[in-house]
Amino acid sequence: MRIVLVGPPGAGKGTQAVRLAEELSIPHISTGDLFRANISQQTELGKLAKSYMDAGNLVPDEVTIAMAKDRMEQPDAEGGFLLDGFPRNVSQAEALDELLETERITLDAVLDLEVPEDEVVKRIAGRRICRNDSSHVFHVTYSPPKKEGVCDVCGGELYQRDDDSEDTVRTRLEVYHTQTEPIIDYYKAQGLVVTISALGPVDEITQRALEALKREKAENK
Repeated sequence: MRIVLVGPPGAGKGTQAVRLAEELSIPHISTGDLFRANISQQTELGKLAKSYMDAGNLVPDEVTIAMAKDRMEQPDAEGGFLLDGFPRNVSQAEALDELLETERITLDAVLDLEVPEDEVVKRIAGRRICRNDSSHVFHVTYSPPKKEGVCDVCGGELYQRDDDSEDTVRTRLEVYHTQTEPIIDYYKAQGLVVTISALGPVDEITQRALEALKREKAENK
């Protein structure tokens, strides 16, 4: 299957993308991974992207699109892929359509992970990270440490990242509503959007998504 995954910050896209790609035996193609891989490998696209990032500027759409095109042309993506973080806006969605049309392939579904805004704020603003090891992550509600402010693993201080403050989260949500959410209507017009609730245990959300994608594929046969 060829899938685009969308949803607001805090919807669990990264977690679900990895799980769904594994279940469907297709590569997970994330914008973040594309940038990191191209920059670390010092490809021409990576050098170009880094020049914009070093200058404090946004990487232009055409660079992101070129990276995505290169990745989708790799042998492991011949049977499908799951795009995570791309397209990020309508112009990128239009460019993706043009690219796929050139390759004579089509998207099978756009999976929209739906989460109420208050829940997004609660999920992100409640995160606490260990200063000694950022892989030690807790949540004041869902996975609190045994002792408030102290990491269970190493005893380090737990803190809230600036990016996780409520004001920052609401700003990120506004950017999502303004820039990314319009692609849902864009793809709805093509009959591709499958919306599921991203509330509940991770395993249940994965199963919900797989069942929804299976129905979509059957209906479009």
